Amino acid sequence: MSSVRTPVVALAGGIGAARFLRGLVRVVDPTQITAVVNTGDDRNFYGVHVSPDIDIVLYSLAGCADREKGFGLEGDTFRLIEALGALGHETWFRLGDRDFATCQHRTLRLAEGAGLAAVTDEIRRAFGVATKLLPMSEDPCPSIIVLGAGTRVHFEEYLVRDGAPSDVEAVDLSAATRAAPGPGVVDALRSAGTILVCPSNPVVSIGPILAVPGVREAIAASGAPVVAVSPIVGGAPVKGPADALLRGVGAEVSARGVARLYADLVSGYVLDQRDHAELADVESLGIRAVSVDTLMRDVGVAAELARTVLSLADTLR
Repeated sequence: MSSVRTPVVALAGGIGAARFLRGLVRVVDPTQITAVVNTGDDRNFYGVHVSPDIDIVLYSLAGCADREKGFGLEGDTFRLIEALGALGHETWFRLGDRDFATCQHRTLRLAEGAGLAAVTDEIRRAFGVATKLLPMSEDPCPSIIVLGAGTRVHFEEYLVRDGAPSDVEAVDLSAATRAAPGPGVVDALRSAGTILVCPSNPVVSIGPILAVPGVREAIAASGAPVVAVSPIVGGAPVKGPADALLRGVGAEVSARGVARLYADLVSGYVLDQRDHAELADVESLGIRAVSVDTLMRDVGVAAELARTVLSLADTLR
């Protein structure tokens, strides 16, 4: 692989991004990577500000994430939640005790007047993470899922409380369209040498980031190659309800369906070898594509995937 054009900026959200970034930091100097992270999932639980996507990326890069659960900290306990449940509170959102401490710190600092970006950076440094994490916005940007009969629920309610029902009729990202980019986001994108779209849910992880005014324009102004990794493998999401959400926004549940969503944004696309038959369809969109193993079973596979993505980006200059 030729030398990587840095800085590298990754659009990120959820466990797919967390796994990919763990590989990327083994290929590129972590200090030369910035992740712009989705905040559409943010919500107050039990009196604290929870940033699910920021925290799973942070914990994964720190090497302390609970990879089996896909959220929270490895070996965390849940005594606080259990005690709240015994007192009659709803506890469908399982926030571990040490995870709660992270969120409590965030809440206290926000109450003192610090911005979400500054607080995220404090937590990043406390966990010894070298890669910079930028919230996509400091404004409230709740992603709302519209279900059958017009029922509207916050994404975390849809996913965690309700178990991701399939009757998705629409996804409302209007809050993100009224938000301002977070501090540093536009500058990071405009000065990027390479821009990557992680294998995250394209509707509720990447979609909210791209909906924030100024983000798409900053990507275009960078002149950097933009390469996305498909989160769909063999016609299904690796994890999570991307299939129901893609159908809900009228998109095909396939690697090429996601490529069509990104067609005006990316110049390169990596899809799984199981979807190699769709490669020609993707390239017919004017996107250069390659197919490889994208199932990140361990950090070694994730690192090899990152090398492939960066090699593709190098050919697009």
